[in-house]
Amino acid sequence: MSVKLLNNPRRVWLGIALTCLGLLSFGMYLQHVVGLAPCPMCIVQRYAMVLMGLVALLGTFVSSRTPTLMVGGCVVLLAEGGAYVAARQSMLQWNPPETVSCGRDFYGMIETFPLKQAIPMIFKGSGDCTTVDWLFLGGSIANWSFVAFLVMGTLALVTTLRVLRPKSMAAQSGSEA
Repeated sequence: MSVKLLNNPRRVWLGIALTCLGLLSFGMYLQHVVGLAPCPMCIVQRYAMVLMGLVALLGTFVSSRTPTLMVGGCVVLLAEGGAYVAARQSMLQWNPPETVSCGRDFYGMIETFPLKQAIPMIFKGSGDCTTVDWLFLGGSIANWSFVAFLVMGTLALVTTLRVLRPKSMAAQSGSEA
């Protein structure tokens, strides 16, 4: 039954969009209710999640093959980018650098430095990026963010590959099930 859901890309895109909305809402809860301040790498992950959600939401309104493939490709790329940042932050949390510099916040970097210099500074991570303020089942926010990006990216990739299959192969696999 769950494999049949992958046959309808619009449902998959809606599921991804709703998952992004839920995760972003939880992030806002942690920030504004619990009081956890996001680090620069967290903010980059949020941007990737917002873009993924918007692209996936856009995908719920298209039904032809080419736009569906474009939506799938964009969601996969955004998930890869978000997963990379989350993995980098997880690595910094597990192996913090010996000299920790809190540095500037995300917006201060963007306002002060040209984008060419600010991007490497963000990915270098600051002292805030190495701090683990919240755990769930032994995983930090960055760890769970990585898992979320990985799952949604894999789901988008599988859905996109299923759309790419020739109609004759899709009909054969449908009759075998």
